Amino acid sequence: MGSGTAFETLKASTPTISVGVLTADLMSLGTELALLEQTDVKMLHFDVMDGCFCPSMTVGPPFIKAVKTVLLKDVHLLIADPLEKVADYVAAGADIVTVHLESGRHVHRVLQALGGVANANDPERWIVRGVGLNPGTPVGAVEPLLGEVEMIVLLGINPGWGGQKLIGSTRDRLLKARSMIRGSGRDILLCLDGGITRNNIVEVAAMGADVVVTGSAVFDGKDPVGNARFMLDALRR
Repeated sequence: MGSGTAFETLKASTPTISVGVLTADLMSLGTELALLEQTDVKMLHFDVMDGCFCPSMTVGPPFIKAVKTVLLKDVHLLIADPLEKVADYVAAGADIVTVHLESGRHVHRVLQALGGVANANDPERWIVRGVGLNPGTPVGAVEPLLGEVEMIVLLGINPGWGGQKLIGSTRDRLLKARSMIRGSGRDILLCLDGGITRNNIVEVAAMGADVVVTGSAVFDGKDPVGNARFMLDALRR
């Protein structure tokens, strides 16, 4: 992974993609990840859903810990009341932990707690703290948390359902978030998650996100290496 914090590694690679692991062939996950590691991809994205915050249920800390990879583990917690649970995900090897603004009453406290824990992979990496916003949440609602985050994650779809199209207001939301970050003077990355495909990656690239989460556009069962390179090239052009 190289020296430096997880944030420095991530920032140096932007614009980049974070590839959703749950869209891979989980019965051949080791092979799939070995292929992905041949590319310039730096992050593997884990969507953790509890069936409460959103309808689906996916994976938890044991799965995240079991995945062997040199890539940064980007853990997106789509769960309710994460305060008592985030430590388990850090212990499982998360390098990046995103909690949702809508997930509970004390998200500020969750982010403060994350700021004080060591990265289980390497204490010198620290943890990149992200805050996620659903499409119906005003971008300005995250402003009080800017001092406690390194990344803002805007959802381009409503969480919990696959196959959705990117919501039309996403570009304007990204522009508002970028303006807010710039005005704060803080070093915060901007991430877009949901509805990203090979067909719209060029359009998405023009929106200016630092990190784009994509899954089935890479792990389509055919050519993950070629797909990952295609998405990265489109984003960086």
